[in-house]
Amino acid sequence: MPVAVIQMVSQSDVLANLARARVLLEQAAAGGARLAVLPENFAAMGRRDIADIGRAEAFGQGPILPWLKQAARDLKLWIVAGTLPLPPVDQPEARSHACSLLVDDQGQIVARYDKLHLFDVDVADNRGRYRESDDYAYGGNVVVADTPVGRVGLTVCYDLRFPELYSELRAAGAELITAPSAFTAVTGAAHWEVLIRARAIETQCYVLAAAQGGVHPGPRETFGHAAIVDPWGRVLAQQDQGEAVLLAERDSSEQASIRARMPVASHRRFFSQGARQRPVQDDEFKA
Repeated sequence: MPVAVIQMVSQSDVLANLARARVLLEQAAAGGARLAVLPENFAAMGRRDIADIGRAEAFGQGPILPWLKQAARDLKLWIVAGTLPLPPVDQPEARSHACSLLVDDQGQIVARYDKLHLFDVDVADNRGRYRESDDYAYGGNVVVADTPVGRVGLTVCYDLRFPELYSELRAAGAELITAPSAFTAVTGAAHWEVLIRARAIETQCYVLAAAQGGVHPGPRETFGHAAIVDPWGRVLAQQDQGEAVLLAERDSSEQASIRARMPVASHRRFFSQGARQRPVQDDEFKA
C-alpha cells in the first residue's frame, strides 16, 4: 500500500498555498498513493490572524475545509491535513487548536487530532522566540484511526519530543504515525532525523514525517527533510529542501515480522509514579 509524504514551502497567501498543495496531492495520487500527508501549517505560514482563519472555517466561510474535502474526493485519496486552525466543533467562538484532520477518499472527516504539545521555545535563529500558546489552545486526546494503508496515529511536530505519546499510539494499535511538521532550521539540523527514526524504532511503526522546507514570512526558516521511516528505523525516502512528494510502500508482512522478533510492546515494564532508585553509598562497594 503506497503512502505519500509532502514537503512544502508555504507562504502567507492561503489560496496560493492551496493551489500548490493540490498540485502536490495530484502527484501523490498519480504515484499510486492511497494516503498522503501534508505538512504543518500547509495552508498558511507567517499569519497573525490565526483566530480569524479558524473562526471562518468553523462557520463554513473559509476556503480550506471545502478545498480539502474536494481534493480528497477528486483524487480518491485519503489525506492527513497537516495542521490548520480550528476551534472545537461545538464551540466555534472558542480559541482554535492546531488541528490535524484525517479525511477519507469520499471527502469525509474521519478523525481529528488537536496538537497536544505547543512549541513555546527560545531558538537561536533570526526569530528567536516561538510561543504557539499565544495563538492556540492545547489539545487533550490521543487519536488513532483505521485507513486503507493500516491503523494510523496522529501527531504534530513538537510532539516528536514526547515519546510517551508515541507509546500510547502504539498501545492503541497504530501501525503508521503521521508527524506533519515545521521544524526550525536550527532545531531540525540538531534533532529532526534522530527524533523521527527514534519514534519509528520505539513504536515499530512507519513514521510519515511531512515537513515545511524553506524560507517563510516572519521571518522564519524551516529545516525540511521530509521523510518516510520504516519500523526498523530505515529512512525510505527523504527530501532536504523545497517542494517534494515522497512515496514508499508499507510492507505489513515485514512490520509484523519485526514486531514478532522483537516484541517490545509485551516487554514494556511500568513503575510507580514518582518512584526513584535510592542513592548508593560509596561504602557499599567496599570489601
